[in-house]
Amino acid sequence: MTELNNLNDQNRQTINDWNRQIIEEFRANGGNVGGQFTGIPLLLLTTTGAKSGEPRISPLGYLRDAGRIYVFAGNRGAPTNPGWYHNLVAHPDVTVELGTEKFEAKATVVDSTEGERLGRIQVQKIPALAELAAKVTRKVPVILLERKK
Repeated sequence: MTELNNLNDQNRQTINDWNRQIIEEFRANGGNVGGQFTGIPLLLLTTTGAKSGEPRISPLGYLRDAGRIYVFAGNRGAPTNPGWYHNLVAHPDVTVELGTEKFEAKATVVDSTEGERLGRIQVQKIPALAELAAKVTRKVPVILLERKK
């Protein structure tokens, strides 16, 4: 969930361990994660590394709007986009785990006007994001995850 490229090795390992714990809890509990994520809809997004070509799993909050699934490249308020965003731009074919369901999807960055509308909806649904959104000094890309048929 956090940009790894600019972190030292110790911080990178801490974030990898934290993500691994979330992934394990998600899978063990049918998509439900407690603690700070209680009540927040989460999915697991598997991208292909832009440079490595290796699979990368990221736990992400998502928004369902009009039957579509969107994720936000907010990167916890950091000034840069997260690694998973760069991965899906390079390789838009992704895998989504939603609850106990797993499916292939195509990731598409939505236009900025639609992204802003979706961002406002997400903040209304999860008010705790308002403080985080206020810290962001860049346009946060919003990505549609469209199930492949």
